[in-house]
Amino acid sequence: MWVESDKFHDECGVVGIFGHAEASNLAYLGLYSLQHRGQESAGIASVDEGDVKVEVGMGLVADVFTSARLERLPGNMAIGHNRYSTTGESHVKNAQPCVIKYSHGSLALAHNGNLVNADGIREQLVEAGSIFQSTNDSEVVLHLIAQSQAESLVERVTEALSQVQGAYSLVLMSENEIIAARDPHGFRPLVLGEVDGAPVVSSESCVMDLIGAKYIREVKPGEILRINDKGVTSYSPFPSVEPKKCIFEHIYFARPDSVLFGEYVYNVRKRMGKTLSEQAPVDADIVVPVPDSGNLSALGYAEASGIPFEMALIRNHYVGRTFIEPQSQIRHFGVRVKLNAVKELIVGKRVIIIDDSIVRGTTSRKIVKMMREAGATEVHVRISSPPSLYSCFYGIDTPTSEELIASTHNLEETRKFLTADTLEYLDLNRMLEVMQDDNKHFCTACFSGDYPVTPHQGEPSNQLPLFGGEATSVPEEESLPKPVS
Repeated sequence: MWVESDKFHDECGVVGIFGHAEASNLAYLGLYSLQHRGQESAGIASVDEGDVKVEVGMGLVADVFTSARLERLPGNMAIGHNRYSTTGESHVKNAQPCVIKYSHGSLALAHNGNLVNADGIREQLVEAGSIFQSTNDSEVVLHLIAQSQAESLVERVTEALSQVQGAYSLVLMSENEIIAARDPHGFRPLVLGEVDGAPVVSSESCVMDLIGAKYIREVKPGEILRINDKGVTSYSPFPSVEPKKCIFEHIYFARPDSVLFGEYVYNVRKRMGKTLSEQAPVDADIVVPVPDSGNLSALGYAEASGIPFEMALIRNHYVGRTFIEPQSQIRHFGVRVKLNAVKELIVGKRVIIIDDSIVRGTTSRKIVKMMREAGATEVHVRISSPPSLYSCFYGIDTPTSEELIASTHNLEETRKFLTADTLEYLDLNRMLEVMQDDNKHFCTACFSGDYPVTPHQGEPSNQLPLFGGEATSVPEEESLPKPVS
């Protein structure tokens, strides 16, 4: 039986280290911190005496990397990648880092995001004679870099990224430097730190905590970092546009202990719960989170409402991707493998269930029924985000709009499907008020349908000046501390 989570999934996590004797080991630990961002495959590439080496495999970081595999990745620079695919089939050939050899040497790439015009560019490249080794959109960037006639790697990367549209936070590694880049809208996160004088880039700041690195700052939207023996040099080659940071990073994807878009995810999720309790109060006996993503919003809801918080749903953290279902029928078997109700806390109680989102509604429906079977007299569902109405095209694995229950059912119809006594979502405007960013520079396309970058296939669109036109010059902006050898 296939265990399908009724959640949105982020595509990937990336990490890069330059100038450290244990670069691959630190990348390995970094991928552990980013395991929540992708469980499909993991990979690390390193450079040793000018030779790029790579080890990739299907599964979790702990399953892919043994001591023997890490020993095959010597050198003082490395990049790593965890994958959850949104583009390209689930196969080891699509595992990253991708590594190529071209006229300027070797190049490895790890990418988090989704390029909406990758198919169109790919067709043009194939017609021109390019041969692709995978079906993921990230390889398109490598081919564009390989075709560039620019002199330096950072200029070739700039020229390539000027032709793509969509979301990317990526790290590239040549034989002597690492390039990190974030798209001009800043959809996906990317941060910069330093350990023992060696620069580190990663998808989230929790990586820095595990490896003992100092967190420095976010990589800015539209920024490219060049990391080599001279230190870290920042470039801003793209026209400035309004940032559109993915709000679902705060709702669900990022770890609560990460600093994201300027503040701890932990605090944002608690405030979402507090705001939800003010917007949608209900007379009840206990507040119960759907673990783990609902924990902090439920805590905020409980503190603001004065209703006791109880961990009355216990999650099994050791469920694999598949399992064998018994021949004798067990009600809601798939959900029960992952979650179990603490009946003593629930029986005779009016229960408020807090979750971060509803996608298809199938899991929420089973949880409501589980609560009733455990003896709840009332079950009220509260969601700490607005209704998910539209698909994402910027690096999140989402169903089509037709599969999203909020897109095809109104609030009352959804409530009836869940068999809940009441159902309320956090209002979009109230959610934005929770954010400390006064300008509310967030992408809310999955809730509003307002897409910052048109989700299309084919030729680059003229309405996207940030990616359109000729490659721009690459002015140096600032320098950061020099790494150690």
